[in-house]
Amino acid sequence: MRISCFRGFTIRRVALVLPAMACLLAAPAYSDDEEEFAKERERMVSEDIARSEWWGERQGVKNEAVLKAMRTVPRHLFVPEQHVDRAYGDYPLPIGYGQTISQPYIVAFMTELLKPKPEGIALEIGTGSGYQAAILAQVVKKVYTIEIVEALADSAAKRVAELGYGNIETRQGDGYYGWPEHGPFDAIIVTAAASHIPPPLIEQLKPGGRMVIPVGSPFGSQYLFLIEKAKDGSVTQRNVLPVRFVPLTRAKETEPAAAGKSEP
Repeated sequence: MRISCFRGFTIRRVALVLPAMACLLAAPAYSDDEEEFAKERERMVSEDIARSEWWGERQGVKNEAVLKAMRTVPRHLFVPEQHVDRAYGDYPLPIGYGQTISQPYIVAFMTELLKPKPEGIALEIGTGSGYQAAILAQVVKKVYTIEIVEALADSAAKRVAELGYGNIETRQGDGYYGWPEHGPFDAIIVTAAASHIPPPLIEQLKPGGRMVIPVGSPFGSQYLFLIEKAKDGSVTQRNVLPVRFVPLTRAKETEPAAAGKSEP
């Protein structure tokens, strides 16, 4: 998952409760922290995501299924250990290899734009740590996600499996080509800025489906686009708002056959 920054946000530091080691001998590890993390998720949703009014460039997220997912998925388990105390602040965090986990608001906003359905099949380009995929897994039937950085792809696959997300399938490879053998998709989400909208992704979007993708230059303007494919196959696109993401990384190979490998 990638970075998306909006001006004017207040960066806050999340306070953690550090239980005494003596008290943990007969209790589940981090039980006190888990309660605190749950409170922080609730604060994150109520203060940073679900506000009903417009403020700055932002609009409150209203989709109840998306809000429930944001309250449920433990974001602190998708960030590096040194950033756990900042996991529920509304800003991106580094996850290594020049990549980030997106700020919670943009994760929720992009998910809502997809209008996810419980029976839907979603494709994500840019797995990162797996957080966006985990959010999607709460609101659709199946998630296919592709990450080009092999180390991130491997760690995300392990993480989502350990956390019990059985409806997420991961793949290491070049997401530009999508995952045609599992398409068409009801929803496609791209979490890195592309120079243009990849034609293979438009082809793999099901009629009636939606795609959300940031488009623009790494050093210039970027905008979040909503792509809709009508039942007759016609495609429309809409510029939703300005964003800032890291660029979509491409593989050196350009043939779809060399684009990636699947995780079992």
